[in-house]
Amino acid sequence: MYAISLGDDGAELRPLETWQADEFLAHMDRGRDFIGARNGLPDVVTDLESSRAFLRLYAEKAAADTGRIHGIWSHGTLVGAVILRTLDTKNGTAEAGCWLEPAATGRGLVTRAAHALIDWAIRVRGIHRVEWIVNSDNAPSIAVARRLGMTLDGTLRESAPYRGTRHNQQIWSILAPDWPKA
Repeated sequence: MYAISLGDDGAELRPLETWQADEFLAHMDRGRDFIGARNGLPDVVTDLESSRAFLRLYAEKAAADTGRIHGIWSHGTLVGAVILRTLDTKNGTAEAGCWLEPAATGRGLVTRAAHALIDWAIRVRGIHRVEWIVNSDNAPSIAVARRLGMTLDGTLRESAPYRGTRHNQQIWSILAPDWPKA
């Protein structure tokens, strides 16, 4: 397995695989309330079998070349992930996403990890447009989109029902011609 260094602070990006379901569940348990405030994943990954099923889904997406999941490790502990929820090489589009447990926030880990994953999608897989869809009240994720050089395309008003409340979603994107060359 490979790892991509995310800097000099002991952080790295690695593929998350089905055999890591125990570690993934432990990560989700550590961040369940924090992650669940804006992301439905903690409602999906509730036990070892659902953890395996979620990682298996992304293994199948990777095999079909329709998505990816990579974990963010800090000093050997899984603390978050970045994903390509969708990857459509025929049409040149992808949707990226992320999450972190609370102990890992504020260090630029998501920005560095998302940059690495988006860079791969654009440079290696030939993706033309990468989207970042975020609830409009999720300031940290919006800040990541900005740091990645993305443009706000628009807001979908009350388009995302979550835990009994409808939320506005912002669509951010970056196009391959706008992606940094180096």
